[in-house]
Amino acid sequence: MKANLQFYFVVKLSFVPHILKFKRPFSIAHGTRDSTPVVFTRLEQDGIIGYGEAAMPPYLGENHETVLKFLSKAQNFLSEWTPSEQKFSNPIGIVTILSEIDKIENGNTAAKASIDIALHDLVGKIQNKPCHELFGADKQKNIFTSYTIPIDETDGIRKRVKEAREYKILKVKLGSADDKKLMEEIRKHTDKEIFVDINEGWKDKHFALEMIHWLSKRNVLLVEQPMPKEKIDDIAWLTSQSPIPIIADEAVQRFSDLEKAKGVYSGINIKLMKCTGLHEAYKMMLQARKTGMKIMLGCMSESSCGVSAAAQLAPLADWID
Repeated sequence: MKANLQFYFVVKLSFVPHILKFKRPFSIAHGTRDSTPVVFTRLEQDGIIGYGEAAMPPYLGENHETVLKFLSKAQNFLSEWTPSEQKFSNPIGIVTILSEIDKIENGNTAAKASIDIALHDLVGKIQNKPCHELFGADKQKNIFTSYTIPIDETDGIRKRVKEAREYKILKVKLGSADDKKLMEEIRKHTDKEIFVDINEGWKDKHFALEMIHWLSKRNVLLVEQPMPKEKIDDIAWLTSQSPIPIIADEAVQRFSDLEKAKGVYSGINIKLMKCTGLHEAYKMMLQARKTGMKIMLGCMSESSCGVSAAAQLAPLADWID
């Protein structure tokens, strides 16, 4: 299943910052916010344009300033890059370009993802193919996305469950002192299947296991990142005792993190903004399958640009959010 990702070189990169405002505050175990800073990118070749996005929840450590600084460096790099037999093969592949972009600076995963997404969009348009075909993903595979319900008061929970009536699966943010109360309120209004995401909110493994058993009896399918990622031994113990899958989120960001997740988690949650985009996400999916790990495909409160990019890989995942 190899993607055909070769094309002739792109010259022009442009970008613009923006703020995505939420309809109402969004709370998780890490805190509450009402917006996400993003940067939209464009890559242009011969009048054909590919679009990308960098979305930056504050806990990832990126912001408008860092992304714009990185993209300016990438812009200079691309504008000065003349393909030659001495430097690169011609035509140049996406893999080569993204490898060089990755070397510009460490980190900056959302900024790198914005270039990756724009590049794949551009190549799909040049080849007149939807991006899912570049990865051999079968769009006929039925897989349903969950709808996220954050930590909230009783009235807010009721309204959010009502808003999610068209979705078959809910994702519930836990990790507060009122987890059982929140879940019981949700179960008053729906019996839909649920993913829960703790965002490292539980600190004791015995408490976590008790909660997981309680949740498993309430049609909960999986638990994301129940404890701080540094508590590797505790999480491995928890996974071995859990009646439902334990999925790594904060603990796994890039391909290089996969090895340390083996034997600790049942699966991984892949997000384009954390792993630098579609190319690395696809590599992570292939490797996870080889090691028997389950795959969730997530997002970071992005616009339709970033979410649509992730959707190209959705048929290759077990669950999507």
